[in-house]
Amino acid sequence: MNPTQVDAYLRRLGARQPVGPTVEVLRELHLRHLQTVPFENLSVHLGEEIVLEEKRLVDKVVDAGRGGFCYELNGAFGALLAALGFGVTLLAGRVYGDEGRLGIPYDHLALRVRTVDGGEWLADVGFGAHSHYPLAFGVRGGQEDPGGTFLIDEAGPDAAGVCSGDSAVEKGGGDTGDADVLLGGRRQYRLEMRPRVLSDFVAGAWWHSTSPASHFTQSLVCSRVTEDGGRITLSGRVLKVTAPDGTREERELGTDEEVLEVYWERFGIRLGRVPTVRGLDLDG
Repeated sequence: MNPTQVDAYLRRLGARQPVGPTVEVLRELHLRHLQTVPFENLSVHLGEEIVLEEKRLVDKVVDAGRGGFCYELNGAFGALLAALGFGVTLLAGRVYGDEGRLGIPYDHLALRVRTVDGGEWLADVGFGAHSHYPLAFGVRGGQEDPGGTFLIDEAGPDAAGVCSGDSAVEKGGGDTGDADVLLGGRRQYRLEMRPRVLSDFVAGAWWHSTSPASHFTQSLVCSRVTEDGGRITLSGRVLKVTAPDGTREERELGTDEEVLEVYWERFGIRLGRVPTVRGLDLDG
């Protein structure tokens, strides 16, 4: 990223040019990203191509004022952090399903970020409802966050009894082995510690945007953290506003005009038409 792109990205986040790659700066940018750049899968249902190239990702987030899902959001955020002097490594993850089984390889993209003091952090602005702030790789116990209590632990067996052997957590955050990220005691996803590049995730992005088995092809979502620490989500035509204490209000939007207005006023996304689920053949 060049300095002009960096400045434009920071303006999108409502952030000033930081003084350096410190943990305080990382925490601020992480939260601002979650508040201003929505987690959304609209491209899947608008017929828009998802291209995992740095320039295309930054153009979508900064110039087009859009969001995306994990590959796009963490890919773009990682490019910004690297341009600001942070050490950034792309990590591949596999998401745990409802029955405790791991998803496909390259199911998720997260970031390992090194700050100027040598600290190692898990930054993830692309998992939907997750931690508001980066998580410390070096902490062995639970980490309290507005999003809940998180834990980075050794990789345990999934529902099929598969376990990865050596743990990166046990090795002090080394570059081998796997680690599980837990929320409230429940395993969310498994991370491989070896470095990856954006092109490694192309097959995963294609699967998530085309497969009938992917939840992204079966539903519409646009969601972000609110300024008070809650969350606002538009699922199809249902608008959900969740307060920091967990209480939720829902209402169904009646007209296309209302839907487009919410996309613009609540998420900063201007669309020419209302996206609708494509209705892929689940048996095909």
